[in-house]
Amino acid sequence: MANESRPCPCDIGDRFDYGGRGQEVQVEHIKAYVCKPPASTDRAVIVIHDIFGWQLPNTRYIADMLTTNGYIAICPDFFVGQEAWKPSNDWATFDDWLKTRNAGKIDKEVDVILKYLSEQCGAKKIGVIGFCWGGAAVQHLMLKNPHLKTGVSLYGVIKFFEDKSSLLHPTFFIFGEKDDYIPLEQVTLLEQKLKQNCKVDYKVKVYPGQTHGFVHRKREDINPQDKPYIEEGREDMINWLNKYL
Repeated sequence: MANESRPCPCDIGDRFDYGGRGQEVQVEHIKAYVCKPPASTDRAVIVIHDIFGWQLPNTRYIADMLTTNGYIAICPDFFVGQEAWKPSNDWATFDDWLKTRNAGKIDKEVDVILKYLSEQCGAKKIGVIGFCWGGAAVQHLMLKNPHLKTGVSLYGVIKFFEDKSSLLHPTFFIFGEKDDYIPLEQVTLLEQKLKQNCKVDYKVKVYPGQTHGFVHRKREDINPQDKPYIEEGREDMINWLNKYL
């Protein structure tokens, strides 16, 4: 049952007033936001957006943060022209909305983006990060895509792929302790399954007191109590990518 007191399953949090340092491009049938560092690099990260879509300023902020750390960053529209979820939408319609946006059916788009990064950007080592819906998509890709080196799933919706844990690549899972959408029991179960089935390096980390979306949908300058965890989550994400790319 939907909780009628909450307008949508994951509150949009603090919407950043941020324009972005990169540019929008068309990659075959996909629109994408791309940002490149000043120095040439062969390392790239695909950024998979949450339910609020590829144009959310918060997600572009993180893409640009990756660029300042030396990565080519690309955030494609994985909804491929379908509307992103809006905070004003009726939460009762969310399940129907989600049926046409399957986090496990982005392989064709990922192949197009990988080709673009390789041929147009000179990328040889490519990783992926994702938030919420995109975090679940990261788990899906880490289970099957041989061309990605590593992934970071930030509060990825566990229930989408809860029975699958035989990861191909090192994967870092970030969760908030107070996430209403991803209960800690699910996180514990994920850890148990990874321990049983996973042959590659992985890490599951729960950040104290944090709610869904804390790494990219809260602003550290207006959430002082969360600031250390927001910064720690971002730093952990970068460190993981640096280790494996």
